[in-house]
Amino acid sequence: MSVSLYPVTYTVVIFSKLASNTGEPLYLQLMQRIRHAAESGALRDGDQLPSIRALAEDLVVSPNTVAKAYSELEHEGLIELRQGSGAFVTLSRRARSVMDHVERARERIAELVDELREEGLRDDEIRRVFEAELLRAPARKR
Repeated sequence: MSVSLYPVTYTVVIFSKLASNTGEPLYLQLMQRIRHAAESGALRDGDQLPSIRALAEDLVVSPNTVAKAYSELEHEGLIELRQGSGAFVTLSRRARSVMDHVERARERIAELVDELREEGLRDDEIRRVFEAELLRAPARKR
């Protein structure tokens, strides 16, 4: 969604309100959405995120929830908090490496999905195979 505040336009891919009934902390849900936006290219290096207060109002959550998510993402090297200026995407070397790995994985998965479709599997069958494998994966080293 694009949120226009004061003279600056912020572009953030945050799909809707966070789900309070999933059992997953809201700040973790927000972190995942921001990470996904960075990994998918919706957020780029140097992009400014909405202020803590503005994003909290949009998502109908406590400003403390947004502040915790931003703080954790700063610790990971995905964003930089600048006193008086706001939060900015700063793709550290580690974050760029992770994004590169994710992109290569996405390409490999796309190729595999195409092959499985050519072999006659339907999308719902492919999805079940992937989900089953992910559930089995904790038994192996990740």
